[in-house]
Amino acid sequence: MPHIRSSFRPLSLIALLTSLAACSGAPESPSEEPVGTQPQSALATRVIGYFPTWNGTVSAIQYDKLTHINYAFVVPTAQGGLTGPSSSDSRLLSLVQTAHSRGVKVSIAVGGWNDGNDSGFEQLSANASTRTTFINNLVNYVNQAGLDGVDIDWEYPDPGTSSQNFAALMKELGTALHSRGKLLTAAVVASGSTGGGVPVGTFADVDWLNIMAYDGGYPHSTYNYAVQSLDYWLGRGLPKSKAVLGVPFYGRSPSAYVGYAALVARDSQAPYKDIVGDVYYNGIATIQAKSQLALQRGGGVMIWDISDDATGSASLLSAIAQSLQSGGGTTNLLDNADFESGSLSSWNAEWHSGVLAHKVDTDTPYTGSYKLTHWASSAYQQITGQSKAVANGTYRASVWIRSSGGQPTLRLYVKNHGAAEVAVDVGSGAVTGWTKYTINSVTVTNGNIEVGVYSNANAGNWAAFDGFELVKL
Repeated sequence: MPHIRSSFRPLSLIALLTSLAACSGAPESPSEEPVGTQPQSALATRVIGYFPTWNGTVSAIQYDKLTHINYAFVVPTAQGGLTGPSSSDSRLLSLVQTAHSRGVKVSIAVGGWNDGNDSGFEQLSANASTRTTFINNLVNYVNQAGLDGVDIDWEYPDPGTSSQNFAALMKELGTALHSRGKLLTAAVVASGSTGGGVPVGTFADVDWLNIMAYDGGYPHSTYNYAVQSLDYWLGRGLPKSKAVLGVPFYGRSPSAYVGYAALVARDSQAPYKDIVGDVYYNGIATIQAKSQLALQRGGGVMIWDISDDATGSASLLSAIAQSLQSGGGTTNLLDNADFESGSLSSWNAEWHSGVLAHKVDTDTPYTGSYKLTHWASSAYQQITGQSKAVANGTYRASVWIRSSGGQPTLRLYVKNHGAAEVAVDVGSGAVTGWTKYTINSVTVTNGNIEVGVYSNANAGNWAAFDGFELVKL
């Protein structure tokens, strides 16, 4: 799991075992059908949520939006023992019972970031006897707690001897678990030198790999980083069905980790963008885009961690489920959405200051060769919008934005859809990097919708727009 674990929450909260390493997760929902009769949620792929020992409540988890939960963590000792919650831990048993009653499988996650201390794994894996002790302890733990499998989170086996020992451990553990009908998975680094510590031969020993595509510099966990992570593992020969894309339910600034729910508490618009102050994270639009990427190129979505999700319409887990259940909503209904025609074709203009302040240009677009810009040498008010005849239903609108800041008002809006106008305000602060702003769950009742952007700006203020999107959910 990400390095964030130990800085995100103090180790003292979880004693020895709390290797605050980043993995995945999400929350909420119940039902009273017994195991075996409860149908699996209608998700188009796996959704695996890491649930930490130190945060969140079992009853708050959104079980209907998950297929698997990894309970994090127990930590190995050099002799093959386990530290952390026991197999009879009441919270663990409550999680297993509740999850099973809702058709969700539970594995125990072993390891974690643990302040970068992987000496337990290094030492136990180097000796056949301690590997056997460790495997026997894990099998007993799984059986006694009624678990469905094990997720190994060794951060990180290095190429060379460490990698060879990791391979031996995973092969032996896979044989022991699979012969008992249990799962074996592993959390792995997004890419890079330590990725080579997971040998290609191990791909056959695991049911899937949870790819930790976050903590990748600043801003962390961008969409492009997710693409690069899948490129790396698929390029090494990992089968698509075993490549599970990790997404974060937390943000990072240059100096801190902040849970997504805390970001929503700071800023009510947080679900609709990817930055609050200097904290970068994944809002609803980016999470849904990654979910679609995972559906198209991988075998599922993994979350670190579900205890930091927000509730209601701000929930990222709900956004993932909605994206996967809808099969994607990937058809963009807007014309000339990236301005690659080199013109404003299909877009309407309205201005209130005597100056037309929008144009299509080639200065640093988000994608392609062109973008839309609002700018004038005097104060201006500019609207650029597109009206579409659409089927009644629920839609999502989004756009990528950069700006100089200073505008009294800068927003993405949706109107003329049969209800009151809905908008997401960018705010007056500068948006230095391309950031996606989204309006989710817009209900159309009159067969029409208008999507656009509005600037009320001072002289010299500029805003750039690219990649507009309107998708039916």
